Amino acid sequence: MPTPQSFCRDCLAENGQLLRRCASCGSPRLATHDELYALSIAHLDCDAFYAAVEKRDRPALADKPLIIGGGHRGVVSTACYIARTYGVRSAMPMFKALKLCPDAVVLKPDMAKYAAVGRQVRERMLAVTPLVEPLSIDEAFLDLSGTERLHGRPPARTLAVLADAVERDLGIPVSIGLSHNKFLAKIASDLQKPRGFSVIGREETVRFLADKPITMIWGVGHSFERTLQSDGLTRIGQLQAMEETELMRRYGSMGQRLFRLSRGIDMRTVEPRGEMKSISAETTFNTDLSRPEDLVPVLRGLSEKVARRLKATDLAATGITLKLKTTDFKLRTRSQSLADPTRLAGRIFDIGRRLLEKELDGTAFRLIGIGCAGFAPARFADPQDLVDPGAQKRARAEAAFDALRDKFGMQAIETGFTFRAKAPPAPDADQDGKKPSP
Repeated sequence: MPTPQSFCRDCLAENGQLLRRCASCGSPRLATHDELYALSIAHLDCDAFYAAVEKRDRPALADKPLIIGGGHRGVVSTACYIARTYGVRSAMPMFKALKLCPDAVVLKPDMAKYAAVGRQVRERMLAVTPLVEPLSIDEAFLDLSGTERLHGRPPARTLAVLADAVERDLGIPVSIGLSHNKFLAKIASDLQKPRGFSVIGREETVRFLADKPITMIWGVGHSFERTLQSDGLTRIGQLQAMEETELMRRYGSMGQRLFRLSRGIDMRTVEPRGEMKSISAETTFNTDLSRPEDLVPVLRGLSEKVARRLKATDLAATGITLKLKTTDFKLRTRSQSLADPTRLAGRIFDIGRRLLEKELDGTAFRLIGIGCAGFAPARFADPQDLVDPGAQKRARAEAAFDALRDKFGMQAIETGFTFRAKAPPAPDADQDGKKPSP
């Protein structure tokens, strides 16, 4: 049996396999595993990211339960770990979260600030390896294969140095999962949060997965979980006992995924750019709205948020999607493809408004959102329009607005629509989920 390798995550000193604390500095944070220095695929995830940023910037909140999210009818975007001890979870309705934790401090999300911090964390990752695949604003896969000569240490120790630097310099705690593929690295990063460092080796993979719930497999959502449960399948070990042909006969292409991932087989490589999944913004109202004079101004403000996030990337939208949720929680989505990609709030709003007008039939809505339905490189965005000579003038005006806002804040200049948006019942917080980092 191989001898476990071990080092201190705080001082990096090598330690014996049986020690519970570092022999050099006394820290209990030891990384120990038989394959510790043989693995190079990692997943880095910032711990309770939005809340961590706010606690960093507001030290008085350090020991208080903190919820980032909307008002009474909004949902929880992030809860700090203190709030989580009360049972508060992301995506939980705010009224329920406050019932569980009535003393919690509630702050609305500041996505621009979070995106800026996310970029700083990303820069630290890229200094370690060029193979960084973003999953969202606060997490990414890293492939450190071949970096041992560059950094003078194995990937595991390089990751420990990275985690320490992000927490020390940026004030953001992170958790790291290290394994031999992306699927297992992602699982590992969730095992010991917060400030975790977990390893899943090749030799233990099948044994490790056997008693885990099937929902741990990527792609098994609530609906598919119910299908599997009806067939008596609840644990990954049950899948390990089945043939690939049987799983494919029952569940088609998903059956092949179940067969492979249940055995820890994942051939995906870390793609440096990753796939931009979505850039969007949405709002849940305190009071249901149905009138265009109430909804249209809010849509304008959301369009400006989406445009600013697009401009912070090197991408442009190739389609626009409008999202509406009725009072009985039925979801309506309407999309339109664009002849030319755009990054302009004006174009996003104009298309979203046309889509919205078709839905204004007296129905009351509790939520409205606008987002991108596809992406293209930014260099193709908003070409000169010979049919609409005023388009370039509007684009220059928007660029001037952006410059003023960058210098003096978002409230420095407003359109008539966003100014009027303050008149109707105020919406809850901007309810962004996990969005890809700019």
